[in-house]
Order: sequence, then structure tokens, then C-alpha cells
Amino acid sequence: MARNKIRGKAGVKFKSPYTTEKRMSQLRTLVTHLIINEQLEVTETTAKSLVTYADKMVTFAKKGDLHSRRLAAAFVRNVSFNVDKDNTQTALQKLFSELGPRYASRNGGYTRIIKTYNRRGDNAPMAVVQFVK
Repeated sequence: MARNKIRGKAGVKFKSPYTTEKRMSQLRTLVTHLIINEQLEVTETTAKSLVTYADKMVTFAKKGDLHSRRLAAAFVRNVSFNVDKDNTQTALQKLFSELGPRYASRNGGYTRIIKTYNRRGDNAPMAVVQFVK
């Protein structure tokens, strides 16, 4: 009998669909789009993870110093969007120019999760994540 053969139930019983790198990459993209659009529709479990990182980014924006800006820039993607016809802005600029001052007097709880419906294809519970006004 060969030594490298796996027999029976030995070996990996459960394989996660996402590696840590893939999951963090997804969360970075979702946080960036949440900053740009201020509202996203995702599954409930993704929403719970997303709120953690979005609140950290707003906390960095409230501090507003160079170190906080660099920490936020390491996480938020470099995505530009049109503010109006002539001006473009990055997600990081919006975070520090709009969201940071908006929540300057608030001590946490910058985002909310609103449960909506179950997705048709796989019956996954969906939720809307949005910044509190």
C-alpha cells in the first residue's frame, strides 16, 4: 500500500470557499463602494463583517492626521468617481472630506444594517448596509 494515499475519512473534511486573502480583498472592495455610494446590499454575514471595517475607516477619518490617512489608504481601494460633471474624487478623499466631519461629534455607530429579504437563488438572507445620517 502506498504511503501517500488517503483512505477513509482522513484528510480535509471541510474546505472553506474563501481564503483569508480573498475574503479581505472582498471586504476592502465593499468598504470602498460603501464609502462612495453610502449604501450597499449584501448578505447578512457579509454585512456584519463589513460594518466592522467601515466603522474603523470612519474613525480614521475623524482623527484626520497623516498617520490615519495612510492607514485608511492601505485599506481603501484607489477608486475615482464623478462628483459632478467636471470634478472627480477618490473614495479616500470623500472619506476624509465628507464622512469624517459628518461624524465628528458621534461616538461610534456610524453604520446600520437593515435586514431585507431572502435572495431568490439560494435563499440567503440579504441586508442593506448604510451610513447613519
